[in-house]
Amino acid sequence: MAEKTSRFPGFYKLTLAERVSKIADWADLSVEEAAVLNGGGLQPQQADMMIENALGTFELPLGAACNFLINGKDYIIPMAVEEPSVLAAVSNAARKIRAGGGFQTESTDPVMIGQIQVLDVPDMETAVAAITSHKAELLQTANECDPVIVKFGGGARDIYGRPLPHTPIGPMLIVHLHFDCRDAMGANAINTALERLAPRIAEITGGRTSLRILSNLADQRTAAARAVVPADKLATGDLSGTEVARRIEEANAFAVADPYRAATHNKGIMNGIDAVVIATGNDWRGIEAGARSYAGRNGRYTALTDWHVNENGDLSGEITLPMAVGMVGGATKVHPTAKTALKILGVKTATELGEVIAAVGLAQNLAAINALATVGIQRGHMRLHARQVAMAAGASNNQVQRIADLLVQEKNVNIARAKELIAIS
Repeated sequence: MAEKTSRFPGFYKLTLAERVSKIADWADLSVEEAAVLNGGGLQPQQADMMIENALGTFELPLGAACNFLINGKDYIIPMAVEEPSVLAAVSNAARKIRAGGGFQTESTDPVMIGQIQVLDVPDMETAVAAITSHKAELLQTANECDPVIVKFGGGARDIYGRPLPHTPIGPMLIVHLHFDCRDAMGANAINTALERLAPRIAEITGGRTSLRILSNLADQRTAAARAVVPADKLATGDLSGTEVARRIEEANAFAVADPYRAATHNKGIMNGIDAVVIATGNDWRGIEAGARSYAGRNGRYTALTDWHVNENGDLSGEITLPMAVGMVGGATKVHPTAKTALKILGVKTATELGEVIAAVGLAQNLAAINALATVGIQRGHMRLHARQVAMAAGASNNQVQRIADLLVQEKNVNIARAKELIAIS
């Protein structure tokens, strides 16, 4: 039996039904799971059970990114995103990275941080020492809140006091609980533990506890991805691969130095990351909050990636960011499309999922700054965006591609021109 590969040349040329069939074969999807991809996903009745005041569902296009080789394993990456060019760009970048051996990834343990705010502390130094002296007791109390996570090797890892002497309302003590969540995202487990701990924290510190909540700056739970792109794979008709690699290094340096550029640079990274997080039923808002905070953790907002020309003249890149994703609980086990997306991915643990997502972010960033540093971002994007413009102008299904092609040929991708072309077609 031939080894599975995520290299699907010409995948975009297939019909929708042919793509679904190919992915179903790849992931060994059941008839029911394949039907989810054909519009049989979240039903209104299920949505009504998931949120309050439900009215129905809101659909996003679900696509597949190809060519990903991560730690020697092939992946097809489901991505839920409405923006044209994201899937084509990330698949193309993954193909270039594949030529350099693919992505190498690593993670820290899945440790999340919970915080308890303590006010009116009579003696800050004594309170911090009291938390330290009662550490064993406090960790045991936290572990009693979720014996299942503890059974699978997770649980409370550390607890300590962190004084904030200067705040708008005066000094406060923040108690940090570090909790290994294993394959869960961990919000419910941590928040439950914090609620249980709060009365005892108030007692031993002599203060008054207020907020008890996890932090989305999950800097103890990070995923990293690295890649090398052979310079010759970056060459264009006008530029050598060496020149393109140098230009990408320069583009990344701009984002490292300037927060205005870093904001858009990192947004491009999140185009890919958010799309996978949404497709797998995880909390994309939490991932966004963590990534943005992490980018400014040293007091200045900067790029999440580093790209440079290495000693061999090839392009080397890396990314590290918080990655609080789960495989159990929440929408990952309720939303039928999320469950199917996870099966397509074939990941076994939340750690593996986080590493795959980091690799997608690195690839998406490469695609963006490669385009910016050479032909500009608009050439490929507008070619794909033209179909949306044609649809918005009222083109029928049979007209969309033809009108889009004409818009691109004229280099005039706008709704007014699309309407004119529809009127005379």
